[in-house]
Amino acid sequence: MMAMPIVPLVQIPLQRPLQMPLAEIGANGLPYAIPIHPNLVHLTLGLFIVAIGFDIVGVLFPLEKPVFKFLAIPATRTNLFDVGWYNMVAAAIVTFFTVAAGFYEILLADPPAEVTSPWGLGATSTMLWHGVGGVALLALMVAMTVWRGFQRYVWRQEKPRQVQWSYILAGLGIFALMFLHGTLGAHLAADFGVHISADRLLRSGVDANAIINQLGQ
Repeated sequence: MMAMPIVPLVQIPLQRPLQMPLAEIGANGLPYAIPIHPNLVHLTLGLFIVAIGFDIVGVLFPLEKPVFKFLAIPATRTNLFDVGWYNMVAAAIVTFFTVAAGFYEILLADPPAEVTSPWGLGATSTMLWHGVGGVALLALMVAMTVWRGFQRYVWRQEKPRQVQWSYILAGLGIFALMFLHGTLGAHLAADFGVHISADRLLRSGVDANAIINQLGQ
């Protein structure tokens, strides 16, 4: 499978975010080739989903035990809860960097002012709500980690079921918030072309085919 070429740093006649020197800004509007925030977002999502998912499996373990036995999977309830705990801790830590990278890249964003999203929001409003939502999710992630830690080491340390049903329901609720918040991020990329090299090149009038041909030489 042929690897997709990375668009090099090129000078494009768009408004310079934060008045950075044009030579330092690439075709994606960033001083580096690949945006950091979207990659960390998926890492945050993966860790949180695994954390809640394994805790759900741990809670339902008495019902699932015959299935594990039939499939010859050497799973124990304690190990399932261990996975849930450590992934939740990792999710909280990674989310600090996810939010920080997001705010940095928002500051460098230069979206078109005349475009609106499918939700009827302009670029500025979408970035604002996405930023506020990111901070809110970070706070929720930290709160969930603290809550999970108290259950693991204090409240339910001696009990077979390490997590409360209310904790599981809260995690599922955060899934819904993540979906709404992620949709705002998708609007920034798909509708406003924030830090999308091809979109910015087309808006700037640069011949994208010429760039691709140069990469192929």
